[in-house]
Amino acid sequence: MSSLLHNLPLRPDSEKGGLVFHLIPHTHWDREWYLPLGTFRTRLVRMVDDLLDRLNREPEYRSFFLDGQAVLLEDYLAIRPERRVEVEAAVREGRLGTGPWYVLADELVPSGEALLRNLLLGGSVARRLGGSMPVLYSPDAFGHPAVLPALGFEFGIEYGVVWRGIAPRKALRDLFWWTAPDGRPLLVYHLPAAGYEIGSVLSAASSRLATVWKGLREELVARAATRHVAVFIGADHHHAPADLVSVRSGLASIEAGNQVRISTLQEFMEAAAVEAGDLAWVAGELRDSYGYTWTLQGTHGNRLPLKRWNSELEGLLARHADPLVALAVWRGLDSQASLLRQAWRELVQCQFHDSICGTCSDDVAKSLEVRFTDVEASANDIVHVALNRVVGHDPDRAREQAEARRPALVVWNPAARRRSGVTTAEITFFRQDVLVGPPGPRKPARGPGYKAFSLRNAAGETIPVQAIDVQQGLERIDAPGHYPDQDLVDVAMVAFRSPELGGMETAFLHPGGRSRGVPRGAVRASARGLRNEELEVKVSPDGTIALHGRRATSRFAGLLALESGSDLGDTYTYCPPARDRVTRPRGKARLVTLAKGPLLGALLIQQRMKCGRGRTRGKGWVEAATTLELRSDEPLLRLIVHLDNQARDHRLRLRLPTGLRGAESLAGTQFGSIRRLPGSVRSARIEALRERGGLREKPGTTDPAQRYVAVARGPRGLALLAPGFFEFELTNEGDLVLTLLRSVGELSRSDLDCRPGHAAWPMPTPLAQCLGSSRLELALAPITEQDIAAPSRLERLWEDAFVGLSTRWLRHYCGTQSARTPGLDTVELQGDGLVLSTLKPAESGEGIILRCFNALESAVEGAIILGSPARSAARVRADESHPIPLPLERTGHRIPFRAEPRATLSFHLQPA
Repeated sequence: MSSLLHNLPLRPDSEKGGLVFHLIPHTHWDREWYLPLGTFRTRLVRMVDDLLDRLNREPEYRSFFLDGQAVLLEDYLAIRPERRVEVEAAVREGRLGTGPWYVLADELVPSGEALLRNLLLGGSVARRLGGSMPVLYSPDAFGHPAVLPALGFEFGIEYGVVWRGIAPRKALRDLFWWTAPDGRPLLVYHLPAAGYEIGSVLSAASSRLATVWKGLREELVARAATRHVAVFIGADHHHAPADLVSVRSGLASIEAGNQVRISTLQEFMEAAAVEAGDLAWVAGELRDSYGYTWTLQGTHGNRLPLKRWNSELEGLLARHADPLVALAVWRGLDSQASLLRQAWRELVQCQFHDSICGTCSDDVAKSLEVRFTDVEASANDIVHVALNRVVGHDPDRAREQAEARRPALVVWNPAARRRSGVTTAEITFFRQDVLVGPPGPRKPARGPGYKAFSLRNAAGETIPVQAIDVQQGLERIDAPGHYPDQDLVDVAMVAFRSPELGGMETAFLHPGGRSRGVPRGAVRASARGLRNEELEVKVSPDGTIALHGRRATSRFAGLLALESGSDLGDTYTYCPPARDRVTRPRGKARLVTLAKGPLLGALLIQQRMKCGRGRTRGKGWVEAATTLELRSDEPLLRLIVHLDNQARDHRLRLRLPTGLRGAESLAGTQFGSIRRLPGSVRSARIEALRERGGLREKPGTTDPAQRYVAVARGPRGLALLAPGFFEFELTNEGDLVLTLLRSVGELSRSDLDCRPGHAAWPMPTPLAQCLGSSRLELALAPITEQDIAAPSRLERLWEDAFVGLSTRWLRHYCGTQSARTPGLDTVELQGDGLVLSTLKPAESGEGIILRCFNALESAVEGAIILGSPARSAARVRADESHPIPLPLERTGHRIPFRAEPRATLSFHLQPA
């Protein structure tokens, strides 16, 4: 949580020329919320039409701020392209403010890479229209990550505005310094308790203006740290105030000796910055505004299947599509960069704070499902084509020259470091043509289907495989110049030990005859457990597991305990009943062996439990099918949890007791990590403020995280890993508790003990009950306190679990892999503590961008190692500007650099 380092408030000094009141007209425009995008977009067009007409009629009317998100003008101009010249003129002249965001994102659910793409898109759209507002504006997000000030600086932004997330318990005034983990500060304006709507009550009507202004003025001046006082005039989906100029004139007559201006947000921040002296310093994430305004941390647990899907798409784009397209660009092949940017654009549009937070109508949630489906389809097709180009596969030639085909399994390493290990692949065997079209004389060709096989590498060495499963299925092979070729095939899931690959390197393996040898591996599956060289897993009759780290000698029991408690809350707030009764599965769990080893062992745990609240308590039920997977040589246990939720109004969680009472957690965040106290300890400290008054919202005990959460003391510790965003709780007893689902049926309720009053317009949200099937991937790893001290080790575990060696079977491979130079495509990142974020094509279309972060509190001497040389390299900001040239060593194959503590770094590389 945030911490005040020091606090020396300044009061306005009338001797410097009196107060200056800056009237900042604006609207807060939810692109979608309790109404779908279509409704708010039609209303947006009417609002901007009215605004442009007003700007044309009234020269004094200026500086209207369109909520800090450029997508609104993009939406408007898609319908009103004929008014583009007017929009550009208004933006260029400072009469209409837009950006720097593309959409006002929730800042804790999206990944760090997604937040940067949001700012990249926002800056691009705003610049094309005349300029971006250089203020990191976040008036309505449900908390802010610690790294946000650094992200602002990566785009040349030195000012910010926030509302939720910080409670001024130590006389914090309207301005404070917020420092990022890398030490870079952002001058932040903290909105009043009433938020961005505080000045919407002002009206030019003479009978009301003086009265309303008196109370408003007292509140604003009392908290002002300089002579400059911001007065935000606007509210949700409001048109530009029609009498703004009259309000300014009326206030000017009331404020004799002081100034009243209509200002841009930038003008106010720049003026205040000049006079800002000693202010409070804040560091860390901002997630505590209890007693000031609602914090609404229950948003992190609702509609979790959608949040998990979003994380999977972020990973698909940032760690697969981005790097493969970048490798194609590096080799001078046809680029798909514009298609990739469009996929990111469509995903970022879904990350508007009320959308991805799940605090929206069911119509919006259904729309997200459709849009996610499109993003996933686009990303997979980009990956498919980019990999074809990188490995030299020509689908059209394969269709036309059957004799040139040679089946191949492509193995690609999407990490920027050398790796090998056990991986899996789906390999298809032809059985029969599937003919499409009217019946005729054509006869479908037939094949033998699956036969046991091995793999051979480029040196002709045999790689034994472990067959895991064989099923019949359909395979469609596409080629740009031909109709699809669809076949009935046998689909074999196999495991094998991959040869070592350099960072971003690909290798070809070809199917051979059945191997006489057996795969070398130490995984063994028994009726009740799994073990390999690193771990031993035993399943208890109740479905929980015991995990023993053989090297760290850590033993944990009772892991994966499924439990459900009632949730009377809404999409904003978790609210259990006063005497909640937690339910767990009864009876014995069913256990099925899926794979026995030696490379991969897998068990399936099946459970059913009554839970939730229906017409009568206990009518609902949940079925959980959890796959445990252990691979040879890996120090982590992989989990796939399939849920069928048929219960309402409950919270479903997975409990992992660690026995580390009172320990802190280390949770992954955007571009780094953060230490947190147990949620109950933190909640109790905040709850103590109730007696002082003003606390109308019960503090929660859960926390958001990205990628992992870990807890350790000495040689004993446990890490929980997930593909992206998740919600967890660390109890004072040391239990890690993962939220699987929050099932609620109302957008907002006013009768909650945990938060009296509506947080939004009330409406039913039956889809937020999350009924039906969902799936999530997880991993567990025993760790030590040394891993907590060096979080890059946790990042490496995460990368191995969720960005592992990637395989693609090309049954009709037709290319020239024999002519490829080994190591040509390698891109490696050297330096303990450095973590790859992405490898992407440059926005300019020339060269590629490698982005990483330093997970350590100390500086790191790092280097980028390239298989094919660079002709130039520069460190750039995240907006890919302000290049600082870097030296090239080893004829362009090595680029050394220094990474500051906790810094995020971007490098622009040009191929030789």
